[in-house]
Amino acid sequence: MAPVAVHSALLGGLLADIREVAAGAPVVVAFSGGLDSSTVAALARDALGADRVLLVTVNMGRYAYRRGNQIVLEMADRLGLPQRCLLGQGMQHVVQRGGPACNRCTREIKLGMVKAAARGRLVLTGSNRSDTWGQRGLKVANGFYAPLLDLDKPQIRGLADELGLRVPRIGEHWGREGCILKHLLKPLVSPDYHGRAVAEANEALLEVLAAHGVQAELANVKVIGPLGRNIALVNVRPHPPAGVRAAVEAALARLSVLDEVRFVDGPQRLVVLAGPALAGDPAGRGWVAHGRLAPDFAHPIEVEWRPSRNARLRTFQVVDAVPAEPRP
Repeated sequence: MAPVAVHSALLGGLLADIREVAAGAPVVVAFSGGLDSSTVAALARDALGADRVLLVTVNMGRYAYRRGNQIVLEMADRLGLPQRCLLGQGMQHVVQRGGPACNRCTREIKLGMVKAAARGRLVLTGSNRSDTWGQRGLKVANGFYAPLLDLDKPQIRGLADELGLRVPRIGEHWGREGCILKHLLKPLVSPDYHGRAVAEANEALLEVLAAHGVQAELANVKVIGPLGRNIALVNVRPHPPAGVRAAVEAALARLSVLDEVRFVDGPQRLVVLAGPALAGDPAGRGWVAHGRLAPDFAHPIEVEWRPSRNARLRTFQVVDAVPAEPRP
């Protein structure tokens, strides 16, 4: 996607805003090594000086892409900023046990752990119009500050260009790279079964694509199904050549924690169980379908919602996927 040219007035305004909000005090940046947090880190460095900026990363253990871990170190070095790492995998096992809960994970684990480590310092985040915080949150609230809150991804890419940043990709999605666990679309009841499946499947997919020189716009393995059966839905856009597809299927077939592998070749109808709160919330179900699920699928989806009889399901569980009729 082509970056958008950024007028120097926008850059200057952001630097002035950071200086005003920080009021000369040292700050912490919630740092993932991605486009948004790297841009915020560069802005904070240029506005306040490198000696007043600390990068804090919450590493999710097996749910952090290996390439992502490398990028965190690379970008911290390029930015010339000190970096501290915290481990959040254990907390993810608690948060995700009741079903996919990315917003809660961000609030309680990523931002919560960073805020605790900040010890009273202002925490800068990369939240923007493309995420839920950016759509519903405040620019400055509760010790957090989101300088990019009013911007969209193309504007942020333009800013990164203006700042001379070149942020490497992990390879899963040009605009939504991050934690592997977001691809587990059912409760994380067994880390050694559900957790291993989503972690190993997504790493295997990216390894095969890289080995064949395929640079995908989107590449992930969604793990769905009943709790006792892991079904892998492989999303790659654009579609890979037949030989690459066969190599992906062979690599995933070797994983003992996957029970079935399916390539997403066309529109899908997802059969989704809704927990009690979500079952009674049409707006929430709409966001899950269109904001949470659809952007990570290689083809359009529709959702068949069913109420769950599992009282422990807090959010949702995708139990099956079947081909759907193409949209007109």
